[in-house]
Amino acid sequence: QVQLVESGGGLVQAGGSLRLSCAVSGSFFHINDMGWYRQAPGKQRELVADISSGGSTNYADSVKGRFTISRDNAKNTVQLQMNSLKPEDTAVYYCNAEIIVIVTPDELSKSTYWGQGTQVTVPS
Repeated sequence: QVQLVESGGGLVQAGGSLRLSCAVSGSFFHINDMGWYRQAPGKQRELVADISSGGSTNYADSVKGRFTISRDNAKNTVQLQMNSLKPEDTAVYYCNAEIIVIVTPDELSKSTYWGQGTQVTVPS
């Protein structure tokens, strides 16, 4: 069973920083892209940032210059460093990963996995 477990959310004042972390556990063959999404109350889930297995990154315009995504392939983790936080960053943040598992010796399967979410609150 593949699991993604997030940590690091909380309440922080505007202008402050938080660091989210997500660890992948279980049995798998390879992790492709990893990323962070967020969902604010009454809004759709949106991409915050993602990173390829080779380290290429992509950011939502709203977080460019403030957030940094990184990953440790040896530890199967992905982090999101969030600086200069704003009230509009308040949301539940979800870790996401595209993971390849071995179904049989002759068959691989690729699926998208999600963490349980961690709340980030920046009071106005």
